[in-house]
Amino acid sequence: RRLAELEASLGQRAGIVAFAMNPGMYDEHGRPIGLAVVEGKQKRAINRRKGGGNFHLMPNGVFQVHKDGRAEVVTSERWRPSPSIRLATQSGPMLVIDGKMHPAFDHDGSSRHVRNGVGIGPKGEALFVISDGPVSLGKFARFSRHRLKARNALFFDGAVSALWDPANARRDVTKLLGPIVVVFK
Repeated sequence: RRLAELEASLGQRAGIVAFAMNPGMYDEHGRPIGLAVVEGKQKRAINRRKGGGNFHLMPNGVFQVHKDGRAEVVTSERWRPSPSIRLATQSGPMLVIDGKMHPAFDHDGSSRHVRNGVGIGPKGEALFVISDGPVSLGKFARFSRHRLKARNALFFDGAVSALWDPANARRDVTKLLGPIVVVFK
């Protein structure tokens, strides 16, 4: 539930980590509250319930990676199970949907946090992002759309955004984390 614990648990494989970050919402025990697919096995079903908080600010979405390496961000409404999905995590809200900003965001609202997320770039590449300081959802979404050129982008977290970037000697210390996505070199 901490990046330092992740590093220790990986042993020698820690040397080939490109980066790791927390990819979505979770409960008090660190379990995902939305869809979770790990190595092709669904660990938690898609969550399409309405409620309060960022996760339930519809549309929310799913980041998924297929067995052939193709990455996607899709709205939860559009998500369908497939044997080709190797990894998936649900979070919310969507930042950018089919090239358009999430309609509920203020231009630069008063809720500001260090935020992280993922967008799919123009060449189909997954672009993981974490802000250097507190930003609004509107500003984070604009960055995803205008700077990353993402047609679809998903917010991961805002109160507990964390990054382990070994190449730059960064390992954030935060509250306990839930799911963690690890990208190897």
